[in-house]
Amino acid sequence: MNIPADLDLAPLIDHAVLHPTATAEDIRQGCEIVDRYHFATICVAPCHVRLAAEQLYGKRPQVCAVIGFPTGATTAAVKLYEAQEAVENGATELDVVINLGWLKAGQTDDLHREIAAIVEETGKPVKAILEMSLLTPNEKELAVAACLDAGVAFLKTSTGWQGGATVADVALLQQISRGRVGIKAAGGIRTLEQAIALVTAGATRLGTSRGPALLRQQAEMNQGNH
Repeated sequence: MNIPADLDLAPLIDHAVLHPTATAEDIRQGCEIVDRYHFATICVAPCHVRLAAEQLYGKRPQVCAVIGFPTGATTAAVKLYEAQEAVENGATELDVVINLGWLKAGQTDDLHREIAAIVEETGKPVKAILEMSLLTPNEKELAVAACLDAGVAFLKTSTGWQGGATVADVALLQQISRGRVGIKAAGGIRTLEQAIALVTAGATRLGTSRGPALLRQQAEMNQGNH
């Protein structure tokens, strides 16, 4: 596999600490990791945002909060409150699961309204989580159109709870959005080969808990090429 020698994966990584049993100590360790490796963000559940923001105060990595995670099925009012509270507690990016039931039922106006309210009321970059593995080709296009109109900063492939990111889905999001927003590939990114393939397809962020391992693999490969 040909890897560009100057490809720096670290600034593309949202380091996920999203397992349901995550403790305060897990969050502290995650913050140490993102600071040490200069990752883009630590991605945490809303209950951990304040602690993560305190740990990373004055440092370059940002705090990303997941909203409506992992099903997207809470009400629009609850999602908006969850997003606003996360921002008050220090989140600077929001990964919001869209309402997949609305999408399946053709209620794209409701979907648009919900996401647009979060974008407008928080003023923070929103990554719309589309859960691509559950959608038909037509639903993918409808979801992207609604989210782009709502003002999202990124389209995100998945939560990681319903299948992971695929190169095909990243390429499709890149094609439909025509490069107007960022694309976050998330779920199941375990190898350097996967990460490179996703970035090559158009991913501008990678959501993974295995960032340090990916960087070690890249360092070992670079050493082997010398």
